[in-house]
Amino acid sequence: MLIQSNFIDIDTPTGPMRTYVHRPAGEGKFPAIMFYSEIFQQTGPIERAAKIMASHGYSVLVPEVFHELNPIGTVLEYDDAGREKGNADKSAKDVEGYDSDNQAMVAWVKTQPWFNGNIGAMGFCIGGHLAFRAALHPDVKATACFYATDLHTDTIPNKQGQHSMERLADIKGELLMIWGKQDTHIPTDKRVEIHNKLLGTDIIFSWHEFNAQHAFMRDEGDRYDPEAAMICYQLSLRMFARKLFN
Repeated sequence: MLIQSNFIDIDTPTGPMRTYVHRPAGEGKFPAIMFYSEIFQQTGPIERAAKIMASHGYSVLVPEVFHELNPIGTVLEYDDAGREKGNADKSAKDVEGYDSDNQAMVAWVKTQPWFNGNIGAMGFCIGGHLAFRAALHPDVKATACFYATDLHTDTIPNKQGQHSMERLADIKGELLMIWGKQDTHIPTDKRVEIHNKLLGTDIIFSWHEFNAQHAFMRDEGDRYDPEAAMICYQLSLRMFARKLFN
């Protein structure tokens, strides 16, 4: 499917949030997927991943996740300086800012003539956690979380009772949880801990682990696993087709 790309600056309580919109070209109504980046914001690999999803009939929104901490249009490099800056931003942003960002995106999507009424979420790395966070919103029907960092930590500042894993009762949609077994950012025992907590709920979810490293979906660098990535896109597309085209 041919796609078109543009951007919109969405008003949020913490300032304008540059949001890149990749969606099918032409007329029609399509589901929306809120797509959350790594700490580096919309890099080339994130843009290409969003466009893959858009080419299957989705309107994909990629927000600048640290918009209040950087000039509009900031993209960090995949190097030590970029990692240092991105991790500092992750620690500096208040957890409630992510929730207000999500609410602002949901409200904006609902005003769009191309929107079919169904919303999903997806993300890589910290974006996997932010997608999980978006799943707390009652309008989000399906969420794909790729190697979601910091679900097992308190790295993202939060008030008591506001950590994502403390609010599992708020998740009403379906979850797809994808991990790399060789991911040193999320140790095996912590993946088991997250899995067991989800098993103790009524949440509909599927759980997949691949022999892959952290960031194996990123299509540049030596950790990229194209075979596993293709399988993961298919898993995501199958879930979104079931949940967002009804």
